[in-house]
Amino acid sequence: MNRRTRLSLAAAGSLLAGVAVLPAAAVADPGDEAELDVSVDIIEIKEPGVLALTVAGNSVALKEDGSDLLVRQFTGTLPTVTVTDTRTLEEIPAGSAWAVLGSSTDFTATGRPAITADHLGWKPKLIDGGDSGLVAEGSEVVTVLDEPTQPGNNVGLVDQELLVSTYDSGEVTGGAYTVNAGLNLRTPADVPAGSYHAKLTLSLFE
Repeated sequence: MNRRTRLSLAAAGSLLAGVAVLPAAAVADPGDEAELDVSVDIIEIKEPGVLALTVAGNSVALKEDGSDLLVRQFTGTLPTVTVTDTRTLEEIPAGSAWAVLGSSTDFTATGRPAITADHLGWKPKLIDGGDSGLVAEGSEVVTVLDEPTQPGNNVGLVDQELLVSTYDSGEVTGGAYTVNAGLNLRTPADVPAGSYHAKLTLSLFE
């Protein structure tokens, strides 16, 4: 018995004189017990699938290759672009299609006139489109200094140009698809020397 319990009993004893003694309350038999079964159902957390874009690098250095007396040419390769789709068919809206589009800013260098984005073109190359045949690379986009390979395509990467796409998301879900592109910057032969930089933005839409 602890000290607090002893003090309580002594105080109670001093109050018993001159008062009626009431029957003691029933005390439960220490052997009486009750057990309860506690249960819970914990279900697996199912993360929704995603449609995602990744790029194997964040820069490209173009090198001079194929220049002539009239035009200077600088080439390089876009780092591998991967589109991954982990969604189930139930998560994809009917009739959905996805596409990766690219556009560039102008090339700028300190104290030099800008080289506008229409001087940069590309030629997409599908690396792995899966077995469905429904993932396809975009058409070549040539620069403003080139003869168009088809009507209206010598605009460079000024606006959003197609890199890779599918017209039926539901038929290609569950896969990872890769593509790159040959990059081609063509400038007049008298372009001022300098260290030029531009931003090429790739966007995945559905």
